[in-house]
Amino acid sequence: MRWACILLPQLALDTVLRQQVDPAAPLALVSGPVQRRVLHAVNATAREAGLRRGMALTTAQLLTPEVHLLAHDPKSETQAREMLAAWAYRFSSLVSLAFAHSIVLEIRASRALFGGWSDLGRRLSSELTELGFSHRLVAAPNPFAARILCNVHPGLGVDEAHLSNALGAVPVTRSGLPTDAIATLERSGMRQLRQVFVLPRESLARRFAPTVLQHLDALRGGISPPLPYYAPPDRFEARIEFEYEVESSQALLFPLRRLTADLATFLAARDGGVQRFTLYFEHERHLDSQLSVGLLAAEREAHLLFELSRSRLEQLRLPAGTRGMRLVAEELPPFVPAGRDLFDARPQQAVPWEQLRERLRARLGDDAVQGIALQADHRPERATRLGAISSKRSDPAPSPLRPAWLLPQPIPLRGIGHVVVGGEERIETGWWDGSDVRRDYAVIRTREGQHAWAFQVASQPGQWWLQGWFA
Repeated sequence: MRWACILLPQLALDTVLRQQVDPAAPLALVSGPVQRRVLHAVNATAREAGLRRGMALTTAQLLTPEVHLLAHDPKSETQAREMLAAWAYRFSSLVSLAFAHSIVLEIRASRALFGGWSDLGRRLSSELTELGFSHRLVAAPNPFAARILCNVHPGLGVDEAHLSNALGAVPVTRSGLPTDAIATLERSGMRQLRQVFVLPRESLARRFAPTVLQHLDALRGGISPPLPYYAPPDRFEARIEFEYEVESSQALLFPLRRLTADLATFLAARDGGVQRFTLYFEHERHLDSQLSVGLLAAEREAHLLFELSRSRLEQLRLPAGTRGMRLVAEELPPFVPAGRDLFDARPQQAVPWEQLRERLRARLGDDAVQGIALQADHRPERATRLGAISSKRSDPAPSPLRPAWLLPQPIPLRGIGHVVVGGEERIETGWWDGSDVRRDYAVIRTREGQHAWAFQVASQPGQWWLQGWFA
């Protein structure tokens, strides 16, 4: 088994259902000219009410007046299929969209990482269900056979030795052959592919177009046309259109969660992260509102991207109701996961510093959260400064022992009985800015047993000035 096929039998419908708050409500997609609108697809609830694909719209409204009707959008269907191709790219570098309503991927090279077909098939099915797409899965020695077997044998995993028997049981009507060739074969009494396989090649070549023989050869692993392979784009864009104007920001959270989840799926597939993305809110009588979400470091966790976007959205005032949302991400740098200890002793509810930092920036504003940076100044009260948080970590140069609690300005150290316990050094600097100092520092122990960092100056011998406390 070298290839897997993912058949998406109701891709257009699933693309819409995953955007609905209540996907179980009766819903149908409508297509066709204005003069004769018909049902393009219906969900399970609408089907139970008697609606069927191809039914006239007027008939459907008479049968089920409460059915929710939406226009079929082929563009959204194509975007959803490309998003799933990006998801499948996580499991294989050879992913193809050559077959309609399906995705094929090479899985031989993935066995070492994801296990055999039983393990990989369960994982693919579980993640597709979580993403909200109905599907069928089949594994076979070649992509053409996998695609055809998906029509009749969902869940099958067939190897080279059993491929001929599996294909032979496929009905001619489900074999992917041209319609005229199927009609001719059925008139000749042939109902399954095994009856076609035993026919002489010369006879098939005389009666049918060359594409028929090519298709049969490709199914059995013979000479087959090359497949075009999917390449992840360097840009992500997804859009959700609403049926009516959404006035409340709370009502935007559901589509926001879906957009950020799709972005996280795309990022995981290309093994990258996102450092900035933009949300566009579409209005009928106003220009689109924009909300930029910037991060200090690349991230790709769905819940983090959603929480940051939600915090920003709560502070945004939209000029009018929203008819659609669009998420665009173009800054997609490599993603480097944070290091973790093998035995992480943190409580389960603890939030990593990177996530806490981004949540605070999203909630309070970019300038409200600042970092501490070192300055090239030996005077302790001027050795650090507040500034923008940097995502780059740099190890400070080696320096003498300094206290954990440093006072902004030195103050007189009161009391008697102080004992010097080490750490003597002299700091003499600052002559160029008029605030020159000449101090003799030491680590001292007070009468209460505290360890302090203090200094003396030549003009006041015996007087200690407190600069900080050691923990």
